[in-house]
Amino acid sequence: MATYKNVFQYPFSVVERTPFELKGRWRELYFHNQNPIVLELGCGKGEYTVGLARMFPDINFIGVDIKGARMWTGATQALSEGLTNAAFLRTNIEIIDRFFSEDEVQEIWLTFSDPQMKSPRKRLSSTSFLQRYRRFLANGGTVHLKTDSNFLFTYTTCLVEHNQLPVLFRTEDLYHTEGLDSQTQAILGIHTYYEQMWIDRGLNIRYMKFQLPREGELQEPDVEIPLDDYRSYRRDKRSPLEARK
Repeated sequence: MATYKNVFQYPFSVVERTPFELKGRWRELYFHNQNPIVLELGCGKGEYTVGLARMFPDINFIGVDIKGARMWTGATQALSEGLTNAAFLRTNIEIIDRFFSEDEVQEIWLTFSDPQMKSPRKRLSSTSFLQRYRRFLANGGTVHLKTDSNFLFTYTTCLVEHNQLPVLFRTEDLYHTEGLDSQTQAILGIHTYYEQMWIDRGLNIRYMKFQLPREGELQEPDVEIPLDDYRSYRRDKRSPLEARK
């Protein structure tokens, strides 16, 4: 991927020494337009980054992940299809705020993130990450969460309710929800590699989107949430079956 013009590789060890030159200048120096920017954090193979870029040529999409072997798939597809509104950033999401300036991003997608049942601060919808997003997400910008994990979905729901963040849409069974317009169905119908595995195993897909205002102190919800009782694909069970905060 070092030869790919649509890939930027700045893991923590690199960005510590070299400031990221596109910060605050993605539209000017890479996309060459003033269109909105949408991030897919933990993009994996980049199915959403590529799929959304196909659907919305007037929006810029950036997939972010640290796993280069996965990202290669989406980056290669975007290049082969000439999707100039799709880019990929290989880095640690813990330092995502080093790559974007205030108000530079309009939406964030969290697609099948690791629920991190043992590590609250590592959850991509935790207050520690939401605080990072506030540094570059437009005030009141949208955060999308699509997941197979009841644990992560319940946790995020409790966090959103506790902090009174505006909920735009929420469903615990996405593909059996009636009344969705055709465009929303098309957007939410993009399947990631992992999502298809969960669907094949009969798991519900959960989805919610909420706004993230910049004002107000964010607090973690003090609730007990049952852990997911299924095994991750090709992994051992992550935790004993007991409730964790």
